[in-house]
Amino acid sequence: MSGDLQIESHQGPYRVSFGAITEAGLLGDGQAVNRHLIDANVARLHGDVLAPILDRPTTVLLEATEERKSLEQIVPVIEELIAGSCRRDDVLVAIGGGIVQDITCFIASTLLRGLRWRFIPTTLLAQADSCIGSKSSINLRSTKNILGTFNPPEEVLIDSRFLDTLEPEDVRSGIGEIIKVHVIDGPETFHRLAEDFSLLENDRAELERYVADSLRIKKRFIEADEFDRGLRNVMNYGHSFGHAIESATGFGIPHGISVTIGMDMANHIAGARGLLDLGYRDAVHEVCRKNYEDSLGVPIPLAALLEALSRDKKNVGTSVNLILPSGAGAGMEKVAVELDEEFRRQCQEFLEGLLR
Repeated sequence: MSGDLQIESHQGPYRVSFGAITEAGLLGDGQAVNRHLIDANVARLHGDVLAPILDRPTTVLLEATEERKSLEQIVPVIEELIAGSCRRDDVLVAIGGGIVQDITCFIASTLLRGLRWRFIPTTLLAQADSCIGSKSSINLRSTKNILGTFNPPEEVLIDSRFLDTLEPEDVRSGIGEIIKVHVIDGPETFHRLAEDFSLLENDRAELERYVADSLRIKKRFIEADEFDRGLRNVMNYGHSFGHAIESATGFGIPHGISVTIGMDMANHIAGARGLLDLGYRDAVHEVCRKNYEDSLGVPIPLAALLEALSRDKKNVGTSVNLILPSGAGAGMEKVAVELDEEFRRQCQEFLEGLLR
């Protein structure tokens, strides 16, 4: 990859750099103690790349499961950092996917009233989406992403070698977020992606190009609305349904694939309510379906999905706030939809359609 990005944030600019991680990139400038929080599986798979830091006493290995991304499970990590004499001028370095990112960012936001942190994303989903934007969220018991902060990293380093060991489902999970941001950018951008879609899983150069393009699109929204109070809301497209699908399946469907299904479901609702041109809905459906069809072995119970959707933190009163494509340009709009029988029927129609 090439063409580094600079992201503006409330704490100042930070850089996203593309290329192979060096020993200096891992260890930092020597002016502060780097404390690495590493996905234990990444450490096993990429011991050659991470060798300079794996045996250091300041390195913490994390089992990056959804259960670990909870307030209760983060406490032992904080205790380990405190036992290792963590100080306010230390730098936390997250090496992993979105779970390690969320854990590290949340700790950096709160421990000792705030620590600096850096991020080396190792999943496609994190490289193409979550690595920029300042947001972190963790779970509280069964409620997903209910606690969080806005705290940008000092630096993001993207090394595509980490993608070599991803399972196909993890690649498709990241591709789901790439689809999302290209649909958000508009039909012209989406159709360009649709033409190249068959290349993404097997052509690394093409995939790297779409990773960089996805971050450039997202950069516009997060710089205009870093704290998610208006324009940036459109980045939640597919996420209300996606998070509900994760919850309803006990996280049996990966996040990015749940979001892909969630986008398709949002488009179904928009089409059923006359908001979205059905031809464009079907064009997006074709791409989304290709991305999630191999992950449909896990049933999605309607009652559990609706119950999870009712707990979404974006809700107001008895309605759920959804980001839906609307109008001739399929622009994203926040739409308050009542959780009534009509909505239930439309959700059921969609879920039944997944089985056909």
